[in-house]
Amino acid sequence: MQLHEVLKNAGAYRKEKTRVGRGPGSGIGKTCGRGGKGATARSGYRMPATYAGGQMPLFRRLPKRGFTNAPFKTKYQVVNVGDLACFDAGAVVTAEDLTERRLAAKSGMPVKILGGGDLPHALTIRAHAFSSSARSKIEKAGGKVETPDGKPFPVRKKPFPAKKVLGTAEADKGGTGKDKLKGESSDNK
Repeated sequence: MQLHEVLKNAGAYRKEKTRVGRGPGSGIGKTCGRGGKGATARSGYRMPATYAGGQMPLFRRLPKRGFTNAPFKTKYQVVNVGDLACFDAGAVVTAEDLTERRLAAKSGMPVKILGGGDLPHALTIRAHAFSSSARSKIEKAGGKVETPDGKPFPVRKKPFPAKKVLGTAEADKGGTGKDKLKGESSDNK
């Protein structure tokens, strides 16, 4: 070990606090590095990201249009299927049971069951919504999915497939104009 390798213990020396306002020669005198007066010179002030120097901000100048569903959106508390393994086999699990076991935070908020994890035994689960993977895992384990009032949870119907919009007479007959052009080009060769 050399002398230059000897180090002080951590915390043996503390860096001296910077002394501000001790004359203009120090570089941080008078206003102490805080600039001029006003809100920016005060502690705790944060300028909003939208502040435009007193000018009317852009988001207030632009017209507000359209509709947002945000105020009417249903917010769910989510619980994974794997978390339900703590209940006894054959038990009926309700939203109140989930709040008692601290799997859901609020008692009055709707609950949605998601498909994370595996369910080792059959349970009857009463919730407001189920993902398709959660439903299949519960039913594969021999359990049931029900609405909060005890009725069987409805099977979600798939929407009708999108209809093809046929624009030309050739398309209505089963072919496209491009097919005819390809055929003609091959005949010319």
